[in-house]
Amino acid sequence: MGSDELSEIGVLNGGELAAWALAEAGVEVVFALHGGHLDSFLTGCRRFGIDLVDCRHEAAAVNAADGYARSTGRLGVAAVTAGPGLFNAVAGISNAAADSIGVMVVTSSPPLGEAETGEMQGCLDQLGVVGPITKWASRAYTARRVPDLVGLAIRHATGGVPGPVVLDIPIDVAFTPVKPERVPAFGRPEAGERPVPSAEAIAAAVRLLNAAERPALVVGDSSMSVDIADALERFVAATGFPVFSTTLSRGSLPGSHPLYGGTLSSLGGLGAIGVEPPDVVLLVGASFGLLLGGRGFAKLAGGAKVIQMHLDPAEIGRLGGVDVGVLGDLAAGLDAIRQQLAGRDVTGWAAKAVAMKRFADMLFEGAGMEDDGLHPYRAAKEIAGQIPPGSILIRDGGEAAIWIDWATTHLDLGGVLALGYQGHLGVGQGFAVGAQRAHPDRRVIQVTGDGAIGFHIQEWDTMVRHRLPVVTVVLNNAAWGMSIHGQHAVYGAEGDVISRLAPTRYDLVAEGFGAFGQHVSSVEELAPAMARALDSGRPSVINVATSAAVVNPITTSMLGDLTVTDQIVIPYYENIPLQ
Repeated sequence: MGSDELSEIGVLNGGELAAWALAEAGVEVVFALHGGHLDSFLTGCRRFGIDLVDCRHEAAAVNAADGYARSTGRLGVAAVTAGPGLFNAVAGISNAAADSIGVMVVTSSPPLGEAETGEMQGCLDQLGVVGPITKWASRAYTARRVPDLVGLAIRHATGGVPGPVVLDIPIDVAFTPVKPERVPAFGRPEAGERPVPSAEAIAAAVRLLNAAERPALVVGDSSMSVDIADALERFVAATGFPVFSTTLSRGSLPGSHPLYGGTLSSLGGLGAIGVEPPDVVLLVGASFGLLLGGRGFAKLAGGAKVIQMHLDPAEIGRLGGVDVGVLGDLAAGLDAIRQQLAGRDVTGWAAKAVAMKRFADMLFEGAGMEDDGLHPYRAAKEIAGQIPPGSILIRDGGEAAIWIDWATTHLDLGGVLALGYQGHLGVGQGFAVGAQRAHPDRRVIQVTGDGAIGFHIQEWDTMVRHRLPVVTVVLNNAAWGMSIHGQHAVYGAEGDVISRLAPTRYDLVAEGFGAFGQHVSSVEELAPAMARALDSGRPSVINVATSAAVVNPITTSMLGDLTVTDQIVIPYYENIPLQ
């Protein structure tokens, strides 16, 4: 590509060239927050038909681009201004980086000729700040190179293992006009196909699975970057193998699918589902670390042999050896294994393996009102009962996110966007904006805690202005729930420190932004409130007064063994042996 494509358009400046290049790449929307440095780019977006969704905080704008990418598998794009604009965006960039999400951030900076003059929004090396948390970060030094660098940024963001990228177009470069013939040729702004796994790796995986009596699949985080839904459906239809997921990958199989067993956090591990553990586990794009139990994965998997399929060679066996590593495209790998597997009947094992999918209904049977509010699982269950099929669920918060995960495991959702490796509270508002903009024909339901909602509460204004009918349910226990419960477990009933909040009426806050607000304090009120919110067609917020006394079992399990005397207890991490 090059000047031929631009010849009929005429002279464009650097910002307009960036917008043109993004439009040529199929970008339909940019999530942004205004800044004068971006004016030529923003007007270029309008000229070339790119929709602009302006948010109220730069981190939320990047979260929105992230949510767009997670819910579509396509590139998400955000635009933030120089200096404080980009520095505010760092929280959003870091979240996308930790979860390997393909997001492009367009930013700007003071004129190149004014470097080191104490200029406005200069003085600091902004690319030096974002460089360590991006796949690629660069600056355009001439306007004629802008389309070339946009294409390079997109290939970095979406190729191989995806991740965030930053392109800085200084204001003087952005406002400099360029004749079409001066724009050099550049590669198409799209990543090439991922390589298929090797025949040797596929054959080794097939040998293990053919010998397995209790095989199971675990779909993980890398599946967010590639569409494996059809390949996974074909695989389970042919094999009858049960499928589990990490909290980042829900939606690969419908929740009602008879072979879907839920998330690993729901079950406490494959070896804790009330039956014999699997003897072979096929990890489909699942990275070792937090979401696979860290160094405790072998215990979580019940000592099973492990086949790990991944896009990143460095991830295969990162926390210990695996029996077979399969590097390459996940969908192609699933199809290749399926085509070579010997047919056999594992229905008995599969039925037992997925039987505990709705274990929380049994664990919290009869839950209703507690002395200090609704039982959070009962609240989550009432919410789940009103979520339309095909909706996109956003889970934010600590314990709130777990409660709604447990209550919705059986639902046929159009996708689930959740906290990942950073556990970055507050991303839900941006995720919801991005997902609703990407899927205007679907309902987007956000369930969050009162701690998490406070980070980007102002994005209700964004939803109202852009007519995004997101329904947000705040499970409000007037506390940082996971934090206060952890403190009580370690230090006793009076051991909490700065983990209590006010019982804020978030429904009234939402009404101030123009949304539809409701307050719920009883079980009977919740389902009708959800129905009214869905019927309103407006951004809606339901503030639910929930109990702070109820502790989610995941919280205590994350704290480890608090009774040991020969170790230093490190909450949420590995204990340290006494020296």
